[in-house]
Amino acid sequence: MCYFIKKEYDYICTKQRNTDMKYKRILLKLSGEALMGERQYGIDPTRLAEYAAEIKKIHDQGVEIAIVIGGGNIFRGVAGASNGMDRVQGDYMGMLATVINGMALQGALEDKGMLTRLQTALKIEAIAEPYIKRRAVRHLEKGRIVIFGAGTGNPYFTTDTAAVLRGVEIHADVILKGTRVDGVYDSDPEKNPEAIKFDTISFEDVLKKGLNVMDTTAFTLSQENKLPIVIFDMNKIGNLEKICAGENIGTVVNI
Repeated sequence: MCYFIKKEYDYICTKQRNTDMKYKRILLKLSGEALMGERQYGIDPTRLAEYAAEIKKIHDQGVEIAIVIGGGNIFRGVAGASNGMDRVQGDYMGMLATVINGMALQGALEDKGMLTRLQTALKIEAIAEPYIKRRAVRHLEKGRIVIFGAGTGNPYFTTDTAAVLRGVEIHADVILKGTRVDGVYDSDPEKNPEAIKFDTISFEDVLKKGLNVMDTTAFTLSQENKLPIVIFDMNKIGNLEKICAGENIGTVVNI
C-alpha cells in the first residue's frame, strides 16, 4: 500500500512492503519495438497504456521499479551505420530515441497516478534529471518509478548493457527483460515448433549453448555481479506481477 503526502513541493511516499513479493526492487528492460504494438514504427498509445497498467499492479504492492527502454522503434544506431552513417553519430541518435520513449512511458505512468522521475545519461535538463545513482536510489525508496534514458551515455553500448549497469548500480534484485517470447529456448521457437524452453538455466550453460539472451557485454556484467535475469513475455497480462510474486514465468538465468 502506498500513499503520498504533499510537503514543500515534493512527495514523500510511505509504503508498507508486501512480504509476499519475491523481488523488492527490479530493473525492467523493455525494447523500443515493444512500444510499437501493431504499428510498423513509432509508439502505440494502447500498448503504452497496457504496460503502464501492468507496472501499476506491482507498484501498488510496494515493489521498487526502475525501467530502461530501447529506442529501436524510432532509430537504431547499428542500422544507421550499416547504411553509411557514422556509428557514433547513429548511436547518439539512438540514445535520444530512448529518451523520447522514456518520456512517453513517463506520461502513461503518471496518467495512472504513479509518480515518476526520468533520468538521462546525457544532460537534457529541460526534460529530465541527469543520472545520479544516489538520487535514483532515493527516488526508488520514496516509491517513485525511475526511468533511465540515453543508455549508458556512450556509443557502442546497447540498452541491454545500460539496463544491467543501472541494475547493478541501484542494487536491483533482478533484471526483468520483457520480450515477445515467453522465455529462452534451445532454438528459435518462431522457426522451430519443436524448440525446448528452459525454465531455469545457468549463465555458464547459456554461453556453452550459444543462446541469445542479451548482448555479450550486458550478459557478462550480469554474470560477474551475480544479478539474475528473467526473460518473459511482457505482452501477456499478469506476467509481470506473477514474476515479482515468485511464480515460474519465463526463464530465469542465474549462477
